[in-house]
Formats: sequence, structure tokens, C-alpha cells
Amino acid sequence: MSEPFFIDLGFSQCRKHGEDICGDAFKFIKNMEDSRVVAVLSDGLGSGVKANILASMTATMALKFANELTGPRGILHAAEIMMDALPICQVRKISYATFTILNAWPDGNVRIIEMGNPAFVLLRNDKVVEVPYEELNPSKYDNRSMKVYHFKVDMWDRIVFFSDGVTQAAIGSDELPLGWRESGVSEYLVDYLSNSLDVSSYEVAEHVISEAISKEPHNINKDDMTCAALYFRNPREMLLFTGPPYDSARDAECASFLKNFVGDKAICGGTSAEIVSRELGRELKMDLTSISPDMPPMSTMDGVNLVTEGIFTLSKAASYLEEVDGGRHNDPAGLLTRLMLRNDVITFLVGTRINEAHQDPNLPHDLELRRNIVQRLAHTLENHYLKKVVIKYV
Repeated sequence: MSEPFFIDLGFSQCRKHGEDICGDAFKFIKNMEDSRVVAVLSDGLGSGVKANILASMTATMALKFANELTGPRGILHAAEIMMDALPICQVRKISYATFTILNAWPDGNVRIIEMGNPAFVLLRNDKVVEVPYEELNPSKYDNRSMKVYHFKVDMWDRIVFFSDGVTQAAIGSDELPLGWRESGVSEYLVDYLSNSLDVSSYEVAEHVISEAISKEPHNINKDDMTCAALYFRNPREMLLFTGPPYDSARDAECASFLKNFVGDKAICGGTSAEIVSRELGRELKMDLTSISPDMPPMSTMDGVNLVTEGIFTLSKAASYLEEVDGGRHNDPAGLLTRLMLRNDVITFLVGTRINEAHQDPNLPHDLELRRNIVQRLAHTLENHYLKKVVIKYV
């Protein structure tokens, strides 16, 4: 392989109906030394706060142990330390949290360790690929075997893994007395991805969770649900132009940059959109169907995926990105959020001309200056979604 893979990682969660917090935990990091992605999904015993504590402790420890999980002895030792550290449930008199630990390198090598969670799914060319594994058994804990997988992915492969709230969706119902099951999830993924070749990992995870909930009677899920997905591919790029340049003499330069950019394009700001419209001779139309009492309407322009208002929409999108399910909103900020989530390298072209309207002390406090909002977006995209962000000020 001449070029390394880009690893697109996305996840989605839904807490048990009636609970205030999810009893699953999903944590991930990107190792700066070798660009490896490490992700952990843990399902705590029961639901609610206690389950969340168990799952969060397990996921946090697993991330720290990830570098040491290189052989059977190291894996067993780390697993025993994690299980020893968990608090005891006063009802069931056990401490227990399942986990899936994934290490994925940009050269395509993958190592997955599972204990208690449903088996992951490897998809290649619209088919499920069976992966051999080694079974390990901690000596201190009976009936807690682990499966260890070592394999190499191909370009365009996907890996999807989930908690048992997904596979047990609708369990006990007339339609699915045994639940959705692993086989049902696999069949759904094959069908969904064969008709949606270009979807991001975030979209895959969202659709799995939505489908699982839809199978529950009255759409009421009886357990926490988490799904995570990885996609090994070439990176996708996006440009977001917001704010007029400091010197109006650079208007044509900004419009040309947008015109020649290869990838998805968004314009956030009325003045920015007018600059591109004028310089490129493209008609700018207001989208009357997007008018709502909560957010300014969108516009349309040939060659641009999304045209929205500026400061308010960007601020709202930043808030959405900071939510676990932020991409589910259908307003202009939600559409912008989903556009950013489906791309990997996001370039912000940020004009630095001051707009005096945004200095009005009567405006909401979270309507920060454009530069601060972009920094907030960049931080969240890089740290919460492993995106690469480039900011160009003009």
C-alpha cells in the first residue's frame, strides 16, 4: 500500500428510556506518535448512573492500557487490573463491565479485544468477513473469556461494533422474541451500505441506533444503546467560508479559492455569500422552505452545498457538535453539523473584517466573535471527532 488509510471514526448513543444518563461509555484517542486510533466501548452492569460509572472507569483504564496490550500475558494482566478496580454492585454482588478495545493503524493493521460485548462486524465489498480470533481466559475470573483479533483491512473496509442494547432490541416481542441479534444487525448493515456507498461512519452509527430503536415496541428502548463505526478510505475535504476579508481587495481571491476547492463547500454569512455571488456571477436565492422561528433562513447557490447565515448558525453548530447526538437536528445549523461530520479535513476561510452588529451588548452572550467561534468549532472537531482542521484568516 503506497498511501496510508484515513480512518473515519463515528459513534452514536441512546440512553435507556427513562434514564438521565447512558450506562454505556465510548472513548477514543488518536496517538500522535503513530497516528493510531484507539477506541473503547464499555457497557456497565445495569443502567443509569451506576452503570455509567462502571463503563466510564473501564473505558478510561482501557485507553491507558492500550499501549501495553501487545501479547496474551499483557492483555490478561490488564483485564484483571480493570476488573479488580471496578466497584461492587450492592444488589448483584459483582463488579462487571463489558468492553471492546480497538486499535487501528493507518497502515491497515487492526487489533480488537472483546469481552462480553457482541462481536464486531467487518464489511468488505458489501459482504461480512469472518475474522479468526484467539480466546483468552483470566485465571482470577470464571466465565469471562476474551476474544483477540489481529487482521489487516483493505481500502474501503468498514468495522462496526455495538453494545448488547442494539442486538437485544425488541427482545421478548412478538416480532423478535430473541431480539434483533447479531445476525440481524449484520444483515441490516449489508443492505444499508449496499445502497449507501458514500456514507460516513457517523451516519452508519446513527442509522444502526435509529433502526434498533424502531424495532422496539412503541420505539421505547429498554436498554442503553451505543454503536461505533470505522471506515478506511481516502480523506474527504470541505471548505467553510465565513466573514468578509479584512481588505475588500481580496474578495476576488476568496471567491476564486472557493471556486477551485475540490470537496464540499459551505458559506456561512450573508456578506460572504454576496461576495461569492458577485465575484463569480452566481445567483443567490433565499430558500423560503427553510424559514423557521428559531433560525435565519438558508439560501442556495450553484456549486455550493450549503449557504447559511453566519454568526448565529456557526455558534449553534458549535453547540450541536458538543452534544452526543448533535447531528440529529434538522435546522440550518444541524445541516452544517452533518456536513462537517461527513468530512475529514475541514478548511475554514475566515474573514477578519469586524461586523459592528456583533458588538451589540444586547445580542445573546454566546454570539461570540467569528474568530472565537471558529476556534471553538476547530477544537471540538479535532478533539471530539478526530477531524483535521486548517484555518486560513484573510
